[in-house]
Amino acid sequence: MSKQKKILVTGAGGFIATHLIRKLKKDGYFVVGVDIKRNEFIESEADFFIIQDLTDQTAVDYLFKNFQFTTVFNLAAVMGGMEFLANGIYDYIVLSDSTKININVIDSAIKYKVDKIFFSSSACVYNQQLQETSDNVSLKESDAYPAWPDLEYGYQKLITERLYIAGERCNKIETRIARFHNVYGEYTEYETDKAKAPAALCRKIAIANDGDEIEVWGDGLQTRSFMYASDCITGVLKLMDSSFNEPINIGSDELISINDLASLIIKISGKKLTIKNINGPQGVRGRNSNNDLIKAKLNWSPEIKLEDGIRILYNWVNKQVNK
Repeated sequence: MSKQKKILVTGAGGFIATHLIRKLKKDGYFVVGVDIKRNEFIESEADFFIIQDLTDQTAVDYLFKNFQFTTVFNLAAVMGGMEFLANGIYDYIVLSDSTKININVIDSAIKYKVDKIFFSSSACVYNQQLQETSDNVSLKESDAYPAWPDLEYGYQKLITERLYIAGERCNKIETRIARFHNVYGEYTEYETDKAKAPAALCRKIAIANDGDEIEVWGDGLQTRSFMYASDCITGVLKLMDSSFNEPINIGSDELISINDLASLIIKISGKKLTIKNINGPQGVRGRNSNNDLIKAKLNWSPEIKLEDGIRILYNWVNKQVNK
């Protein structure tokens, strides 16, 4: 991407966008970040950080008109951890607000002749019937169809993929779509219902005393892969610099059960703790990223091993809770 380009990053208060903006600024780009809130843990490095509700079409249109962006990274969404997404209370907001955001952003991008737009999709788009075992469920991109996504969040992501694909087909704009698989890293929620499993477990372990029990939802045998933020950003930028315009996995294929993830964090903490499995939302039984396509098309694979990345996250969360 040319250094002269004006870049918009939506969802800029989120931890993934925070890492993305830092990388873009390091590489010399002019960056505008927009979100309804700032990241509470670190000041954004964007040239401008604008507090704005992206569900407001008029406000989004004014933003694009004012800055004349050439590139957009659309990471804004209503989302959170399983406690937030699976309890049903927020289903309408997840569907309606995220849909408004995604339509408003691409509508203005088309209207004001943005060259290229990125959409952050999710592994939740994949058919639930393929994820009913904790075995190594390696999901390739074609496994999204026939469609039966995970949660309303998954449905929203899948329909937005279709929207952006149609946006490119019917207009002069290039689209890039990545299906993220459980990104983690510093500057993330760790104690609210929006906290993802790695950060939430880090918090539980950081505040525990030797001899305590750590609660894990379900039997803990459900499996996932987790990708460190810097690997995610590298993959996204490789995708944006490529000519590949179909949905593609960006994730780690290092599979682990949630009980084993908790055990790994306990080991990193140096504490003597035990795991207590309790009733709670746990999502699909097993999910892993098949990286064959991204290796072939972009020559990308994650570099950060899970234990190394989780150590960074744990040390950060531990510092936060023990301030």
